[in-house]
Amino acid sequence: MDSAEAPDPAASQRVPARIVLASIAALWLCYFGLATLRGWLVGLGMFDELLWRRAVVILASMAVTVALWPLLRLLDRRRLWIKSLAVIVIALPASLLLAAINQRVFAPVENSVTTKIGEREGLRIRSDEAGNLMVDPLEREAEQASDAQATGAPGKPAAITIAAEIREDNRLRQLADLAFGRYFLLLAWGALYFALVAAEQARIAERREGTYRRAAKAAELRSLRYQVNPHFLFNTLNSLSALVITGKTSEAEQMIQTLSGFYRRSLAGDPTGDVVLEQEVALQRLYLEIEAVRFPERLVVRFDIPEALGEVRVPGMILQPLVENAVKYAVAPTARAVTLRIAAREERGRLVIEVADDGPGKSAGCNGGFGIGLANVRDRLAARYGDSASLTAGPAQGGGWLATIRMPLVAHD
Repeated sequence: MDSAEAPDPAASQRVPARIVLASIAALWLCYFGLATLRGWLVGLGMFDELLWRRAVVILASMAVTVALWPLLRLLDRRRLWIKSLAVIVIALPASLLLAAINQRVFAPVENSVTTKIGEREGLRIRSDEAGNLMVDPLEREAEQASDAQATGAPGKPAAITIAAEIREDNRLRQLADLAFGRYFLLLAWGALYFALVAAEQARIAERREGTYRRAAKAAELRSLRYQVNPHFLFNTLNSLSALVITGKTSEAEQMIQTLSGFYRRSLAGDPTGDVVLEQEVALQRLYLEIEAVRFPERLVVRFDIPEALGEVRVPGMILQPLVENAVKYAVAPTARAVTLRIAAREERGRLVIEVADDGPGKSAGCNGGFGIGLANVRDRLAARYGDSASLTAGPAQGGGWLATIRMPLVAHD
């Protein structure tokens, strides 16, 4: 693959844009709601006028925060202290810009708001041509007007003058206060953004770990499945050799044809996948047809599979080792006819499969070990279902041997 077309591994660990934009919108809409509520509680009037100006400021704040996002995204894979330092530095000019926007938007109504505040406090506030701010106590003005009317002298209310230079200093302090508030809002959003980054990286790491874990389990299942086929082939070739040596060519030819059909079916599926129970039973029918060539008088087969369970899913070739054990340890060493029964039933929402025989009641475990038989089935069930599946095997009541598989009942899709 051309390097220009290779995917960026860092891009896959980025927070989705919709989540980032939602966090920005949530931050500033929350601030908008609180500021609007405060204005309503203060009761300055001019509610509509202040509301739309406040909305303009919030939209501008969202835009500035969105502009910060690409800068912070460059730090997604950096250490925490570098991220923290970067946010502290980057948020400073951004907060000054937001404060300046706020002052600019509300400047046309600043004098009206100041007048409203003065009236509420019993003051008349106005500006002269030089930009100085004149503050007159309304009560004192009324008293002096009354005295002047009584004495005939012109009334001169005592006004407090705030020079234009002082007003400019106050405006700068107001800008600093606004910037300070916006600064902490941007720091809060920066912290939230990097928390989202950490959560996204943790989620991707967990998903990657899950992928590796599933791949390892699939490899384990594949390995266990591949153990079954060579073992079965070894036993079948021994039987075929015995037929050839004893001159039973027609039986040998029949075994070869059935063996071909068996492997055509068993190798066609996914080694890690499941099959429907009906297919698994059909595969065992082929195997037992092969063994019936060896033991035409001694092997009696019985199937008890309800039609309703034919479509439930089971691991492929899960019954093969159990059926092989029954033939090897019940049919082969016995001179009389032995009945091998494969049955299935539903039990409290679980699938139960039994492989039973009425042979001498011995198993691979009684003759020196499980080999790849029962142990293989247990390992495959554990790898596929964990603790939700089990295999039990032992002497059956009334004689013979019984192996029972219990597993979750999974319907065919």
